[in-house]
Amino acid sequence: MEVTHATFTMERTYAAPVSAVFSAWARPEARRRWFAQGAEHEQHFAVGGTECVRGSAENGEELAFEARYHDIVQNERIIYTSTLTAGDALSTVSATTVEFRSAAADGAEATRILLTEHGMYLPGQEQPTWRERGTADQLTALATELGVEVTEP
Repeated sequence: MEVTHATFTMERTYAAPVSAVFSAWARPEARRRWFAQGAEHEQHFAVGGTECVRGSAENGEELAFEARYHDIVQNERIIYTSTLTAGDALSTVSATTVEFRSAAADGAEATRILLTEHGMYLPGQEQPTWRERGTADQLTALATELGVEVTEP
């Protein structure tokens, strides 16, 4: 079986200022609520810093997401690489870019996020469609964290 390579891009617009949306990614207590969603979470948000989420799948298998931040430009972008491990097996390796842009319209502040992920999915493990669905769910949870509406293009 071969490694599957897949790339996806998601765009969302949040009815909140760029600084508030960026802060929800940068502050560990906020990120824990919308990204880790009840799992064990640690985050050191700095270039070279790491993030780790440990939890369980529905079948009880232990899952671990580990990331390293490579580039952070306040209120503009975040670039990180990550792995997902299921039990003792490496499942995926990914590179992700999150871009933040002002999307003010009709005098109301808004933020457009453009998230692009390049993933390598190992045989017999996670599927690209699962990752896309999970990422979409997390971006919806981010809107809940911000207390605002989110729109897709």
